[in-house]
Amino acid sequence: MGKILGLLMRGVFLLTALIFFASLALVAVFVLVLWLLRALWARLSGQPVSPWTFQFKHHATWQDFRPGAGSATASPRADADVIDVEIKEVRDVREISK
Repeated sequence: MGKILGLLMRGVFLLTALIFFASLALVAVFVLVLWLLRALWARLSGQPVSPWTFQFKHHATWQDFRPGAGSATASPRADADVIDVEIKEVRDVREISK
């Protein structure tokens, strides 16, 4: 009885995996057809064919996590706080080792 139940469970898992794979393939084909129709319409209307991309603004994301980034009491710019700078001479490394 255990062997039959194990074989039945394997069949159910295999069928589930095949249905999942077929649904992913169907979605991929649907997106491909949609993109091809969009590209064909762009060609027929004389517009350039542009790829579908996601725009991600890294700077805006980090601004969400900075304390006080969106408030009116945020600190002034960092370069406004610098008041004392000592200019140092840049020397070649070979001159220092002599």
